Amino acid sequence: MPRNQQILLDNRPQGEAVAGNFRLVSTDTPALQDGEVLVRHHYLSLDPYMRGRMNDSKSYAACQPLGEVMIGGTVGEVAESRHPAYAVGDAVVGMGGWQEYSVVQGNTAGALRKVDTRHVPLSHYLGAVGMPGVTAWYGLVKIIAPRAGETVVVSAASGAVGSAFAALAKARGCRVVGIAGGPEKCRYAVEELGFDACLDYREHADPKALGQALKVACPAGIDGYFENVGGWIMDAVMARMNAFGRIALCGMIAGYDGKPLPMANPALILISRLKIEGFIVSEHLEVWPEALAELGRLVATGQLHPRETIAQGLAAAPEAFLGLLKGQNLGKQLVRLV
Repeated sequence: MPRNQQILLDNRPQGEAVAGNFRLVSTDTPALQDGEVLVRHHYLSLDPYMRGRMNDSKSYAACQPLGEVMIGGTVGEVAESRHPAYAVGDAVVGMGGWQEYSVVQGNTAGALRKVDTRHVPLSHYLGAVGMPGVTAWYGLVKIIAPRAGETVVVSAASGAVGSAFAALAKARGCRVVGIAGGPEKCRYAVEELGFDACLDYREHADPKALGQALKVACPAGIDGYFENVGGWIMDAVMARMNAFGRIALCGMIAGYDGKPLPMANPALILISRLKIEGFIVSEHLEVWPEALAELGRLVATGQLHPRETIAQGLAAAPEAFLGLLKGQNLGKQLVRLV
């Protein structure tokens, strides 16, 4: 059995996360038992939710235990199998964590899923045709539920969730406006992802300025909003929401360092009769097959052009993760492990 490099959560952040919160170790991979599968990971997914798991505080999921392998989605191939449903060489996606190999119990529901790489690249199953894509699908289809001609807005527009959201919303006949950090990301959103407009929150750097930019970009107001960031950006969008607008709340990265995120004008919820619904996509596994089928078609037909930012080698994961939290990636942030 191969030696396995792993990254553990060594200590909890005090405010902003740092590379010293993690520790790289090497260990022996245990021999397989009946029903188990050894997976060699090709790519590791880095996602904003991981920052919240590093805190020892109340959240929608258990915190990441100290001294254990960091949680994370992975794609790779079966290297050895003692389970009849999996053969050596099968391409699979799972939650193998920040390590080069994982031993998976093949009978555990949802632990491992075989994927087809003939029309969708393996790495895309961690992004556009994976958890981020399904997140975008659920928030748009099940919460915002837009009608053709409506205007929808998404923050973190150039990321894995935002890019999938744009393709899904355009396919439903919506006007799609993004919010992203920097001119390069905004150009990418409009020129490659098909956004009708994208606003640079660094240029429009306060609620009033961003609100004025939203007024120009969304002349008919905003019917649906997909929230990834929170804070003052959410305040600016809420002020432009139409009556009976819908907000799908799946992330508040502005508050992941543990600081409270006050809302400037909560009366807008009443004034505009807004529907605001938070959701965790792993709690809605029943929609994954439908969502993944549509996302796969969008990628295969060229209607969704996801970009990836790729760091090389497991040791690069902590710095790549910290860069993700600061918005340094373009598209889906991955770590290549082979």
